[in-house]
Amino acid sequence: MASSRPRGSSFSRNISSAATSQIPGVKLGPNGTSFLSSGIPDLDQILGGGFTLGSLVMVMEDPEAPHHMLLLRNFMSQGLVHKQPLLYASPERDPRGFLGTLPSPMASKDEKPHERQKPHERPTEQDSNLRIAWQYKKYLGEQNSEVQRGGKAEYCNDFDVRKPLERHFYSGQRVDCISLRDSPNLVPVLERCSAFSSQISKSDSNITCAGRIAIQSLCSPQCDFSDKEWDMLSFIRSLKGMVRSSGAVAVISFPPSLVSPTFLKRWQHLADTLISVKAIPDEDKELAKLLTGYQDMLGLLSVHKVARMNTQVPAILEATTFSMKLRKRRALILECLNQAPVDGSSGSSYGTSSSCSGSSKTGNLDF
Repeated sequence: MASSRPRGSSFSRNISSAATSQIPGVKLGPNGTSFLSSGIPDLDQILGGGFTLGSLVMVMEDPEAPHHMLLLRNFMSQGLVHKQPLLYASPERDPRGFLGTLPSPMASKDEKPHERQKPHERPTEQDSNLRIAWQYKKYLGEQNSEVQRGGKAEYCNDFDVRKPLERHFYSGQRVDCISLRDSPNLVPVLERCSAFSSQISKSDSNITCAGRIAIQSLCSPQCDFSDKEWDMLSFIRSLKGMVRSSGAVAVISFPPSLVSPTFLKRWQHLADTLISVKAIPDEDKELAKLLTGYQDMLGLLSVHKVARMNTQVPAILEATTFSMKLRKRRALILECLNQAPVDGSSGSSYGTSSSCSGSSKTGNLDF
C-alpha cells in the first residue's frame, strides 16, 4: 500500500520554507508568501508583515512636500543593511548622489521608539533584566552598528534620519543607479530592470536572492516621456510581470496630479500595494482642533490597497489613515489618528462606539 502524502491547497505554491528562511531580510508569511521589510516597523505591522515578495508598490506623492522620500530612503537603507541588490531610478542628473541621504540604522545603545517605557508605568522584572543586559552590552562595546538579535540581523530596523548610512554598507554591494532624464523613452530603463530582475530570479521551489527596485517620480516633468501616458502604463505593466517572476519588490512613487484621471485609475489597479502621503499645513486651526498631537505630525499616510497573494481572503485594516511623526526627530513612526474630545471630557477618544443597550439622551426605542 502506497504511503499517503498530505495534499496542499490548490491556491498555495509549493515553496521551500527552509530555503526562504535562510535569505537575509526575508520573512515567511501565510499561504507560502514571503515579505521584505519596508524599513518602517509600523508600516510592516500595518501591512501584515511588510511588502510581499514579487509585488508592485505604488506611492502617490504630495506635490507640496517630499514625504515620499522618507519611504524610499528607509526602503533602500533596509535593503543595503540586509545586503540585498538595489536598483534606483530618479529624474535627477546624478541619482547616485541620493545614496548619501540614506539614513543609518540606530545602534543597539540608542533608544528605540517601540521599547520606551510609558509614563506612569512601573518597571517590571523583565524590564529590569533588559536594562541590565543592555548595560552589559554597552560595557562589552559592540562595534557593529547593525541592530542584531540572536546573531542575526533584524528583519526591520529603526533608522535615524539625522545620520547618513555608513560607507561599509555599500562595500561589495550591487547598487545600480539610473537617471530618467538620459533617455527619451522608458525602453532603456525597462532593459536595465530586466537585467536586474534576471539575476535575482526565483523558481517555484526555491528563492535564491531578494532584491529591491525603487523608482522616484516616474511621471516627473523633467523627463521627456512625462506626457506619454500609454508608454508609462506599458512600463508599469511590464515591470510588474518582471517582479512577479523574480524575488524582488518594486516601489514606484509618482505625483497623481500629473496623471489624467483615466490613467490614474489604471495605475492604481496595477498596484499590488497602494499608498499615498499628504502634507499637513503648518497652521490649520480647524484640523488642530480635530486631531490630538497635531503639532508633532509631519503628514498623513493612507493605505488604499494591500497586496494579497496565494489567497482569496481580503485584507481588513483597523485603520487606513495614519499620522507620520519623527520620534525625537530621529525615527519615523506611524500612529493612528486620534480625534480630540469635543466637549473636553477625558478618556479614550478613538475607537469608541455606542451600542443599542447603552443609555441614550433621545429616549427609549419602541419596537
